[in-house]
Amino acid sequence: MQSEKDKMLSGKPYSPYDKQLAEDRFKAKEIVFKFNTRSPLEEKEKKQDIIQLLNKTPKRFYIEPPFRCDYGYNIEIGANFFSNYNLVILDCAKVTIGDNVMLGPNVALYTAAHPIHHSIRNRLYEHALPITIGNNVWIGGNVVINPGVTIGDNTVIGSGSVVTKDITSNVVAVGNPCVVKRQITQEDKVYFDIK
Repeated sequence: MQSEKDKMLSGKPYSPYDKQLAEDRFKAKEIVFKFNTRSPLEEKEKKQDIIQLLNKTPKRFYIEPPFRCDYGYNIEIGANFFSNYNLVILDCAKVTIGDNVMLGPNVALYTAAHPIHHSIRNRLYEHALPITIGNNVWIGGNVVINPGVTIGDNTVIGSGSVVTKDITSNVVAVGNPCVVKRQITQEDKVYFDIK
């Protein structure tokens, strides 16, 4: 018989009120609390908190407090990751973030999903779908990324977007729901070409 944690990690309906899952969330909350309340002078200690919390971290990354997550062990961040204030990751499923990803303030990544029909939802079941963010992605402030979404490499997601479906590589996408507005071209490079 599968545990509720196994069900959660395999995308099946599960009860988040399971004892093991509640303990896992409490452990994450303790580390997150420590991270969020440290002095700005405690950069090394804050980095160690995140290394202890997340499943995979690179040598170089920066997360501006405050930060919130459910478990931590379902989150992998790539090299040169940067997140501004108020990042929220509901990591009931795997969240994979590539190299050179920048997140604006108030970005939210939600893997948890609830049943549409109230009779099932009222029984307090949920399920979770993974989120994948490619390399060299910039996500503007106040963006929400919904369960099961993949964002391709080199893509920019405009501020305030709600991403409900996959977004391809090398595009600018924006809106609620978020849609592709245009391709990223060499002309975009010329504007900021630093020699």
